Amino acid sequence: MKSLKEIFRTGKGPSSSHTMGPQAAARLFAREYSAARRFGVTLYGSLAATGRGHMTDVAINEALTPVAPVSIDWQPEVFLPRHANAMTFRAYDGDDRLMGEWTAYSVGGGALAEDHPQLLTGQETPDIYPMETLAEIQHWCNVNGRQYWEYIDMYEDADIWDFLGQAWQVMQQSVERGLNAEGRLPGPLNLPRKAAKFYVKASGYKPSLQSRGLVYAYALAVSEENASGGTIVTAPTCGSCGVVPSVLYHLSRAHGFNDTKIVRALATAGLFGNVVKQNASISGAEVGCQGEVGVACAMASAAACQLFGGSPSQIEYAAEMGLEHHLGMTCDPVCGLVQIPCIERNAFAAARALDANLYAAFSDGRHSVSFDKVVNVMKQTGHDLPSLYKETGTGGLAKEMT
Repeated sequence: MKSLKEIFRTGKGPSSSHTMGPQAAARLFAREYSAARRFGVTLYGSLAATGRGHMTDVAINEALTPVAPVSIDWQPEVFLPRHANAMTFRAYDGDDRLMGEWTAYSVGGGALAEDHPQLLTGQETPDIYPMETLAEIQHWCNVNGRQYWEYIDMYEDADIWDFLGQAWQVMQQSVERGLNAEGRLPGPLNLPRKAAKFYVKASGYKPSLQSRGLVYAYALAVSEENASGGTIVTAPTCGSCGVVPSVLYHLSRAHGFNDTKIVRALATAGLFGNVVKQNASISGAEVGCQGEVGVACAMASAAACQLFGGSPSQIEYAAEMGLEHHLGMTCDPVCGLVQIPCIERNAFAAARALDANLYAAFSDGRHSVSFDKVVNVMKQTGHDLPSLYKETGTGGLAKEMT
């Protein structure tokens, strides 16, 4: 498995796979063919189907047009074998002769892949973790009397805690910006921002209801920032970026957990997301929203359980519930925007993460279905879902609310 730096990426929304990934690929191609006089880009499958709503064309143009003009060909009906988020870049010289072409895949969370060693050579981070399943890592924790964050500390570079501390700072800033922002979100849906109103209303309730309302407000705040193209941290993706920050922000404010404990919990959250990314997928175009919001809920569940003193078994149980109860969730963005149903899903997943923590805390950590089993089931479920339910904007709510 790779570094947690691959899970937590700071960037601008609205989509890690449809915005951040394609822009990173376009920048690599522009650097390789800086003498080009024209670029042609073909977007396939999910990238083409919902790319306009996710601002894929804007992201690519920002990277390529400083070098040469760009033409984009949209092919939503064509799916390349490796991944639904495929794109081919072509560079032409002054005589309109092909200088070179490159096919890349945006595989989720802003990460890229390619068929053959080409432009990504030297760009990919190495695998640093020797264990790839949660069962192995949990066993190591139990045998050595350690916690999950201590396993991370053994294999990451020394700067990982500074990196995670900075990610936590950006997460807090995205919550606070979202709480202070008002008006409507960009796009044809004309959705008004809700976070500020939820925060005010929650503040007027009794403590028993106030806690849940504030978590809703924090999750809405980050998700609305993402939908507006604001700066967020993928956790594990842009579309699910509101879940982990809202839970950690709430627990830091309501229960007084300091930054050291929060950052360690964030590390544990990243470890669980990393296991899913390694053994299944965090791409909505590949496995549906269960791989985005479902995984985010599992990450937040693990983080919350650690903060409240959960054992490695209880933490694993909390994360397992966070993911299991999102199995089969489709990715059906209305108008190809990360707004309906994405924003509300972040708020409900944040609340569910707190429930998973509480449920696990009442248990002794023993349970029948392991986290690794749920990851395998999620992967198979995602492969069994028809493409219209995997970020193509052609099924589910996207079809009913065209």
